[in-house]
Amino acid sequence: MVDEMLREYANVCSLRLRMPISSDLHNTRNLITKITRYNKVVNIPNSVSVLDELLPISIEMAKRKCKGVWNFTNPGVVSHNEILELYKEYIDPEFKWQNFDLKEQTKVILAPRSNNELDVSKLKKEFPELLSIKDSIKKYVFEPNKRVK
Repeated sequence: MVDEMLREYANVCSLRLRMPISSDLHNTRNLITKITRYNKVVNIPNSVSVLDELLPISIEMAKRKCKGVWNFTNPGVVSHNEILELYKEYIDPEFKWQNFDLKEQTKVILAPRSNNELDVSKLKKEFPELLSIKDSIKKYVFEPNKRVK
């Protein structure tokens, strides 16, 4: 509904974020911080937004006067298990987690969740240097936070 309304204005740029991730692993709004604190996670691939890479792009979009609705995620999808494997590899080798299925998840969450891959071909065309989700998470989140042995 909001997207439809914004389409009426020729001078608006709307960025659709999804499951934001940042290099700040202490931020409680960070997807990685959230899922490392859950007892169980569901293992379904989703689009996510790596803010450390995407926020500078948003400034460039303003400079270029980009307009319209943009899916503002990194290309591809990543599952919670894939993120947690990287967390274990880079941050905490002792980290463990459990999975549950969607049916179990619906019993413990307050609001329904959607799982999807957003089409970012428009964003990728404008910014061909945009990294895939897994490469972006490694470069912008886990490598800067890598634990020292």
